[in-house]
Amino acid sequence: MINETHPLVAREGWIHIALTTGLALLVTVLAGWLWALPFWLITIFVLQFFRDPKRTVPQQPGIVVCPADGRVVFVGPAKDPYLDRSVLKISIFMNVFNVHSNRSPVSGSIEDKWYSPGKFINAELDKSSEENERNALWIKGASGLDVVCVQVAGLIARRILCYVNKGDLVERGQRFGFIRFGSRVDLYLPAHCVAKVKLGDKVSAGRDIAAELSA
Repeated sequence: MINETHPLVAREGWIHIALTTGLALLVTVLAGWLWALPFWLITIFVLQFFRDPKRTVPQQPGIVVCPADGRVVFVGPAKDPYLDRSVLKISIFMNVFNVHSNRSPVSGSIEDKWYSPGKFINAELDKSSEENERNALWIKGASGLDVVCVQVAGLIARRILCYVNKGDLVERGQRFGFIRFGSRVDLYLPAHCVAKVKLGDKVSAGRDIAAELSA
């Protein structure tokens, strides 16, 4: 397991939790529990959205772990628009009830990073991979394995956070970013990789295996 240094509630949510809690407390004092109940429910929702549990990362060689929590909405051959190659593409959709921390699918170095402004259409739709605001990382993994991991904003999401830059080293399962309020992560893997997930699967970032190298 990698060394986890982040708190169990993501730092990205601290100010939101403080504001909603403060508002709920204020309404409780001024108007009582009945009037304050909706504000406490909002506080609980915000708290669960920004939860960031520790994960045990599988250590076997030749695997690619899921970069996001959520539901698999695409698995199959595709064209990688970043490295101009034929690939295996795996897409994971995160709704507002999923953990929104993103984790590196492989260990390696960040070879490049691309940010593209765009729309905020429903991230469940495949066209969101090309039309929505997104942030892509090219990770050079073991044995020269090229992996592109793309954070895609969604219908509600308005903030993509990425903490790594070109030249940085990442470990498999390491947190590298966060997307606020519903989104999608696309994986572009070498065509010889074998998918270990299928359409509709619910997966967890850093813990579940998305694909492995073929023998």
